[in-house]
Parts: sequence; structure tokens; C-alpha cells
Amino acid sequence: MTTSTEHRYRVHPRVWIGLAIWVGYLVLVFAVQNLSGIPYDEWGDSAGNLFFGAGISLIVATVLLAFTTSLLGWWRPVMSERSRSRHRWPIFIPILMAVAVVLNLAGTDWSAYSGAFLAASLVLALVGFTEEIVNRGFLLVGLRTRLSEGWVWFLTSFMFAITHFINIALGAEAGGTALQVVFAFLAGTVFYILRRVTGSLLWAMLLHGAWDFSVFAAGVGTPGDIAAIANVLEPLAGIIGLACVVFVIRGADERIPARLP
Repeated sequence: MTTSTEHRYRVHPRVWIGLAIWVGYLVLVFAVQNLSGIPYDEWGDSAGNLFFGAGISLIVATVLLAFTTSLLGWWRPVMSERSRSRHRWPIFIPILMAVAVVLNLAGTDWSAYSGAFLAASLVLALVGFTEEIVNRGFLLVGLRTRLSEGWVWFLTSFMFAITHFINIALGAEAGGTALQVVFAFLAGTVFYILRRVTGSLLWAMLLHGAWDFSVFAAGVGTPGDIAAIANVLEPLAGIIGLACVVFVIRGADERIPARLP
């Protein structure tokens, strides 16, 4: 006998499926970026470096991840909560991160941008789709078949964070990458809160893509002083998120029952 919940899927969720997609995404992105021959710390040198070093991998991943979601029949659980968090007030935490995005963009030296470079950097916004659908989409859905929601938050945030260690293999500096991993865990918590409070992954995708684009944009040319505030506000939002995430976890009824053999 199957439950009505199971009829939503072509392939019933399993932890190993979420993990396999997580690993597959890392391998794909690393392989495509590595084949470009452009070191991580040279992506910002030109529009061509940025597009071939990072952009192509994101385009390929976006197409394959969308196809995989359709193949599995997971669009609904990947993109939506069954029910939103009972506590809506933690929405102020991702709003703080959105303010940091605005500050970055306000402090960006737009005169340093060419049209080609702007177009190439906009492709970076696809990371909001790819990294969210992998971590707080596929991985989250898989983990919900076996684990409590507290573990789902922690592991999706932790595994999202450690994916950034791949940048070292692509030429990034180890110390800076380690700090990036810590900040990514904090940001992952903010994105998880946003999913739970709004009931949709879409808003986390948009905020994630906007944040990554704004960080890169502020690093082009000479940023204004206001952009420095964003570097404080974003991790602050994450730290507050750590203190408040329990409120969006409490009472969550998102467990996906294991299918009977």
C-alpha cells in the first residue's frame, strides 16, 4: 500500500538520492571550472574569464538540475513546504541580509563595469538556483525521510558550507576560503529560515543569487564606504539566525514517510 504523499513523486525520496545529487553537483562544477584553466582568483580579471571560469558551469548545472527535478517528480517538495513556520517574525533575519545586498549594490563602482562584464557577472546569479536546489532542495528532501528537522537544518547548512572548500582546488587561498566556509554556514541558516517562514525555496534562491552577485559587483573597481557595512551586516544576520532558527524548526511537520517495501 502507498500513501497519497507518495503519488507526488516519480521516484520516492531517499537520503542517498539527495547525497548523490549533492556529490554529483560538486563533481560537475569542479570539472567544468577546472577544464576552463582559469584559476579562481583570476575570474574577476575579465568578462571572458568570469564567463568561462564560472558562468558555463552554472548554466550547465542549471539545465541538468531542472531536468533531474522533473525526472524525479520532486518539484513540489523541493520548492515548497507543506506548511510554513508558525513563527513568522524571524523574517527580519533574511531582510537584514537583503539590506546588505542593497548596501553592496549602492557601494558598487558601476563605472568600472563594461557591458560584457556586467552580462557575465549577472550569470553568477544562477548560483542562487543551483546551490539552493541542491542543498535546501534535493538534500533537504532526502534528509527529511530519515531525520528530525533540527538535523535537516544543521546538515543542509553544514554541507552547503563545506562545498566552498572546492575553491581551494580551483586556486583560492586556503585561509580566506576557511572564513568563507564559516560565513556560508551562517548564510545557509538564513536561507533555511527564509524557506521555512515563506514556505517556498524561491525566495531563498533569489536572495542567494542577489547576495553573490552583489558581493562580486562590490569587488569590481573601487567600492564606496557603504559597501563595508554589508560585510558586517550579512554575518550578523547569520549569527542572529543561529539564535532564532529553533523557532522555525519547532513544530515543523515536514517529515516525508519512508515508502513501504
